[in-house]
Amino acid sequence: MPAKTLMVQGTASSVGKSIMVAALCRIFRQDGFRVTPFKAQNMALNSFVTREGGEIGRAQAVQAEAAGIEPSVHMNPVLLKPEADSRSQVIVLGKVANNLAASQYYDYTPYLLKVIEDSLNRLRASYDMVVIEGAGSPAEINLKEREIVNMRVAKMAGAPVLLVGDIDRGGVFAAIVGTLELLTQEERDLVKGVVINKFRGDIELLKPGLRSLEAKTGKPVLGIIPYFHDIAIAQEDSVYLDERPAQNNGGLDIAIIRLPHIANYDDFDPLEQSSVTVRYVATGTELDNPDLIILPGTKTTIADLAYLKQQGLDRAIVERAKGGTPVIGICGGYQMLGKNISDPDGVESGEGSIAGLGLLDIETTFHPTKTTTQVKARVAADTGLLKGLKGMEVTGYEIHMGQSNQNDLPVFKVIETPQGKAEYFDGSASPDGLIFGTYLHGLFHNTDFTSALLERLREVRGLPAAAATPLNKEAQYDKLAQLFRQNLDMTEVYRIALGGDYDEFFRHNIKVNKATG
Repeated sequence: MPAKTLMVQGTASSVGKSIMVAALCRIFRQDGFRVTPFKAQNMALNSFVTREGGEIGRAQAVQAEAAGIEPSVHMNPVLLKPEADSRSQVIVLGKVANNLAASQYYDYTPYLLKVIEDSLNRLRASYDMVVIEGAGSPAEINLKEREIVNMRVAKMAGAPVLLVGDIDRGGVFAAIVGTLELLTQEERDLVKGVVINKFRGDIELLKPGLRSLEAKTGKPVLGIIPYFHDIAIAQEDSVYLDERPAQNNGGLDIAIIRLPHIANYDDFDPLEQSSVTVRYVATGTELDNPDLIILPGTKTTIADLAYLKQQGLDRAIVERAKGGTPVIGICGGYQMLGKNISDPDGVESGEGSIAGLGLLDIETTFHPTKTTTQVKARVAADTGLLKGLKGMEVTGYEIHMGQSNQNDLPVFKVIETPQGKAEYFDGSASPDGLIFGTYLHGLFHNTDFTSALLERLREVRGLPAAAATPLNKEAQYDKLAQLFRQNLDMTEVYRIALGGDYDEFFRHNIKVNKATG
């Protein structure tokens, strides 16, 4: 019997769809279901590499983690990674398939629909429940005829829809009513309930509006989810960087360069849980004098390096580095630390080549073939920031088009990939070890490595030792699930999701917690 389906759509981007899907995946898993996430098409610069070497949206990997299952390319069969010239790299079933402008992309969607349907059917055959995430809004009337991620997928899956609105932005009632008004009657009938997200304040003051909303739309409000900052779940959209609260945790001051096309910034989430101050900076004046500078990954390395130079950040970073400030580069940030980046085939840019920051003795050349693999590695260097860490094992994943030669000290030795044993070096470090780069995403999610690295950084900067507070991901997902159980009418959600099988569900004595308040 095919899995039951439930879909979460939103009134706009960044209203909390991804987090809600993660919460529902965790709840259904806790209640005994084999559950999987699914998002037909994702547009995101935060991505993840699955065990089979395929690239998917980072949000679907997080949702799979919440569900307690291995991420698969079928959870996100189509991934779009925006580039600098209004084009997107099109990734289908985890591999680069094309590079297209928007107008070209929509001619490609009939083929993609077949891929999407096949992936959905595969998941429905393997799980009890599929929680589907939409994208943006289902009411984009200029795109409705060509969209392949919202109502078209709901119809394909026969999925009832929960519509989420963000009250923190203001105008949530208008957004909900307007979205429903722009849907066809068939689409409105698929919407079974409304959830209001990111609420702050006195819920009693909200209740008259809720009653009016229900009367006007005929749709029940199933929950009011509070705004939270105390649950550490990886975010998908860079909008989060604008919304994240200002930090001043004292101790170490870490400045992460906010590139225009920053990718996989969830690499740095564990640092924010480590009693250090993490700042995202976009100008030389914001940089100040941190204890560590990090150049993150980016989808468009050459364009973002040009941006650094326009902002004067290149000079500021080099000046700090020459003054003894440690610098770490991840993926595209690693490439920027070298002497030169070449793109002879125009894989990423028409510029051909660009001079790097010259802080590492490497040169990078882009190639059409993309490297996507999970890895296990050991620290190979034993100097500077990595002194005392040699031999420590880490896991991570590579996502990059370019290849860099290595004239400096190697940083890691890769010993295993999903294909079996491996033996090659990754990354480069300066002779004093205070500057290094690596292609490994997810590096700081290795708790022991991060604790040791930060402790070594404190030594280098002459700061006192500080106790590490490792992040327990499982506890965070449980905490998220509990928040939603307390504020979402899960009894009604189960009625919607299970339909005629609802009574049978309860005969098996699986407890469902109805919302309080």
